[in-house]
Amino acid sequence: MPSPLDARAPIMLFYDGGCPLCRRQVAWVKRQRRQDCVRFIDIRAQGFDPAPWGRTCNELMGRLFALDGEGRWYSGMDSTRALYAVLGYRWWARISSLPGLNMTLDRLYLAVARRRNRIGRWIDRN
Repeated sequence: MPSPLDARAPIMLFYDGGCPLCRRQVAWVKRQRRQDCVRFIDIRAQGFDPAPWGRTCNELMGRLFALDGEGRWYSGMDSTRALYAVLGYRWWARISSLPGLNMTLDRLYLAVARRRNRIGRWIDRN
């Protein structure tokens, strides 16, 4: 399995355009200095077909996926780490990959991913 620290631009981020948290992350990335290294693919967009990517809709809806410029796939928290590495925040990717912390963040990511729409709606109201 490739290390997210080795991710290379451009990186394609497969995100749920119907998810408020996902849209916030995309908006944040678009404000970054190296945002041109990221391509966004909304998996809820009209006509999106996961087949050419070798994925299913259910798989892509379950967690965030990223495909780097070398053709390496990352999923879950590793996709976020790869994204941050490509954006120039390798220090964050390194820290979040430390033993113990990486497992904690991976579990937290999965818990948030399962509840992302509910959390996003709550955040949007406040």
